Amino acid sequence: MTELGRRERKKLQTRQSIADAALELFLARGFDDVGVKEVADRADVSVTTLFKHFPSKEALLFDEDSEMESALVAAVRERPAGQSIPQALRQHFVGAARGHADHPLFGTFARLVESTPALRAYQRTMWTRHEKALARAIAEDVGAPPDDVRCAGLARFALESRDVIFGRPDRERAAEELFGLLEHGWAADQQA
Repeated sequence: MTELGRRERKKLQTRQSIADAALELFLARGFDDVGVKEVADRADVSVTTLFKHFPSKEALLFDEDSEMESALVAAVRERPAGQSIPQALRQHFVGAARGHADHPLFGTFARLVESTPALRAYQRTMWTRHEKALARAIAEDVGAPPDDVRCAGLARFALESRDVIFGRPDRERAAEELFGLLEHGWAADQQA
């Protein structure tokens, strides 16, 4: 692994400082009641610097967007030999559930997003982008055309399952059941 240079570390620290300031302010007062300048001031950067790191006010709350997409694609591309795509995605979502949903601020963050139309719309757009990237990775992996409906469907169902999984007290069992359904189908599940 290559060590980051001082300049790259500084950029990452600045980006994290902006994201942390935005999260703190938005959770305390609500998304609509906080301006971008206030976030920049709290992070001790200019508004121009803030927008160099984040393309919009909504993006401030979804600072792990590109990492999330990369992790989804990697779950497919880097899975162990013999592991199915649904199994790899199940494992990915179980890990994400442990990492995000168990965070003490996750519930507050989720309520903020759900109660703010602009954030819900941004999240939907983000998930659609992730869905397309995941569908392409699945299609490449199985040798299907990039617009294969089965690959698109699996990507959509996998991403939509996240909300169902995160909303259950036993997330691992929910993931096992949902991704088992994706792997084996409804008819096979009903015969068991």
